[in-house]
Amino acid sequence: MELKDKLVSSFMAFEDRIDIDSPVHDIRSEAIKAFETKGFPSKKDEAWKYTSLNSILKHDYSVFPKQENALDYQDVKKYFIHDIDTYKIVFIDGKYSSYLSQTTHEGIDVCLMSSALNKPKYRLIIENYFNKIATKDSVTSLNTAFSQEGAYIHIPKNKLVAKPIQIIHFATGNESALMLQPRNLIVVDENSHVQIIERHQSLTNNPVLTNSVTEIHANKRAIVDYYKIQNDNENASLIDSTFINQKRESHASVHTFSFGGKLTRNNLNFYQNGERIDSTLKGVTIIGNKQHVDHNTLVHHIEPNCESHQDYKGIFGDSSTGVFNGKVLVNKEAQKTNAFQANNNILVSDKASINTKPQLEIFADDVKCSHGCTIGQLDESAMFYMRSRGIPEKEAKALLMFAFSNNVLSSVKIPEIKQRITKIIAHKLGVNIGFDL
Repeated sequence: MELKDKLVSSFMAFEDRIDIDSPVHDIRSEAIKAFETKGFPSKKDEAWKYTSLNSILKHDYSVFPKQENALDYQDVKKYFIHDIDTYKIVFIDGKYSSYLSQTTHEGIDVCLMSSALNKPKYRLIIENYFNKIATKDSVTSLNTAFSQEGAYIHIPKNKLVAKPIQIIHFATGNESALMLQPRNLIVVDENSHVQIIERHQSLTNNPVLTNSVTEIHANKRAIVDYYKIQNDNENASLIDSTFINQKRESHASVHTFSFGGKLTRNNLNFYQNGERIDSTLKGVTIIGNKQHVDHNTLVHHIEPNCESHQDYKGIFGDSSTGVFNGKVLVNKEAQKTNAFQANNNILVSDKASINTKPQLEIFADDVKCSHGCTIGQLDESAMFYMRSRGIPEKEAKALLMFAFSNNVLSSVKIPEIKQRITKIIAHKLGVNIGFDL
């Protein structure tokens, strides 16, 4: 049975296990019909032109884990940002782990999607925000159909969340192949500020496919800093779709660090619904072997006097493949828009490849918009200069690559994340750097 057919038939069993009186019952039913009609995307779809899912759809994935599994904190501590105190929402094979988590309802809600979907006190937020900005494409519809578990975060107005929130999904490998579909809803009310760190981590060599959807609502003057750390095993694949709706004078930033996994597809969509909004999208990709990372971004400028900044850096070795498909859409009413988009890449192997497609669609006439991309190799004159100063070739290459990615890391607001990413980059480059960027 093909995976599409298995998922459609599994939806019946899923519905039997959950409350059909749920406020999202009708939404789920419509979503599975949409997925059944469209199926998984193929390279015939323009948005997926350079990314094929064929290699990851051939496995016989378990849709529902057969048993609940536990992990010891010491065995997975290295995957947490453990240098600082944080709230934690942790899932093991799609199931919530109360042992590894630290949630709260003291002034803010940092808890589970399943609770929000099933408890009356959360119903107003669910009705106003759930599935309001997620698109109706096939993979997002598939996630919506099976939406049950994930992170639910609601920050009421005028709150500065005292510590960051970590959302971590572990796959143990107790299934021969596992498919996970976490759904996150994050609502940040007026004048509030939150920092969130997200990670998907497989602890096995068994195939894992995660189809994740996150909806973020940044209301008036809210500040949202989101960090995605993607450094998974090479048999794990991730389709990550994130949708951010911003209201007047809000600031939202997403930093995506893609270092591991077999296939990673990041769909990142910003919608600016108000004036004086700032949106930041930055990413660093360093991959090798036959890894594949695809960044597909959209910033929709709807109203005037707003800004957006996109800066993606890629370093590709061996037979790896990178894709960047970035779009800035400026409505006619969105005068005085300032939009910047850049995608710069280094190929350190003759077999590596990058497909890059920066796009601007501008219907306003009083704007400052720029885009561009570069694909090249390391600067030989800089290499010669460093070698002439006694720096070995391997370390010289690493220093140049650190410098190449530094302007992305410079905007990271949590020092412990910057240190962690610096160490991961050093490890990926095979060097020991005695400093932090």
